[in-house]
Amino acid sequence: MNTFGRIFRISIYGTSHNSELGILIDGCPPGMEISIEEFSEEILRRSSGQQGTTPRQEDDIPFIKSGIYNGRTNGTPLLISFKNNNFKSADYEFGGFCRPGHADFAAAAKYKNFNDPNGGGQFSGRMTLPLVAAGVIAKKIIPDVEIKAEIYSIGNTRNINHEIEDAKKQLDSLGGIVQCNISGINPGLGEPFFDSVESLISHAVFSIPGVKAIEFGEGIRSASMRGSVFNDVFIDKSGKTGTNNSGGINGGITNGNDIYFRVYFRPASSIGKRQKTLNFETGEIQDFELKGRHDTCYVLRTPVIVEAVAAIVLADLTLLSAC
Repeated sequence: MNTFGRIFRISIYGTSHNSELGILIDGCPPGMEISIEEFSEEILRRSSGQQGTTPRQEDDIPFIKSGIYNGRTNGTPLLISFKNNNFKSADYEFGGFCRPGHADFAAAAKYKNFNDPNGGGQFSGRMTLPLVAAGVIAKKIIPDVEIKAEIYSIGNTRNINHEIEDAKKQLDSLGGIVQCNISGINPGLGEPFFDSVESLISHAVFSIPGVKAIEFGEGIRSASMRGSVFNDVFIDKSGKTGTNNSGGINGGITNGNDIYFRVYFRPASSIGKRQKTLNFETGEIQDFELKGRHDTCYVLRTPVIVEAVAAIVLADLTLLSAC
């Protein structure tokens, strides 16, 4: 449900407009040094403020409520919380409408209309903040592994600023692609079939709101390649290959080459452009115009989140391999 992992195990709580949200992290080895300052850079990368992002601003100061003694992990679960201060729940009174593209209708069906729709509730991109916090901890467990995600394209172009400005003028939104590269990984992590490295990373990546697809290595292009072109031939006894079309994974298990994958994000559902959709109270198709503060291109804020969920998976696999 709201929990992921086997040894390095995380559970998210809260919603976008609750007084707080946060994450419970179990399985942290004792003795790791942790300070509030370590979270700052990663949290800043996720923050709004740049062109095309929401004007909602939060302090996002982590408060470690348990699991720390004298600045080090003590082996018990870490509870990290964040305050929500700058929210406007009045912006989420829709008068019989379920927002097109959002989880409003599906959530109401699942939770029998007891769900909190304000700010998207637990389906909000706000819920990725705890994932970033967990990523900071996870990266400390795998210090020799380097994880780097970056924007590959926005709206099918590299001319990002122009595309964002145009979408903003049109009261519309944009999706995009984030590419992640992971180096320094030992061979032998993962399992065949259900707990393959691809399966686990995909599972975690799809916890990020807005993700619609993922590919490892040359996954999509491989469908049009021949085996003689796709195969990664070995060039030394460490397992290094001349190409890396498989993205560092064979049979669901790391092969020691860099893991790389691309994540495909859909455009934000919250747009200012008028849409015709069903009013569930009147039963009629009517004009719907969304108000409030929203991202034109939330994808700009996602590379650090992609890094975080990848780190969470690899920290868990690393701890499992040590058992």
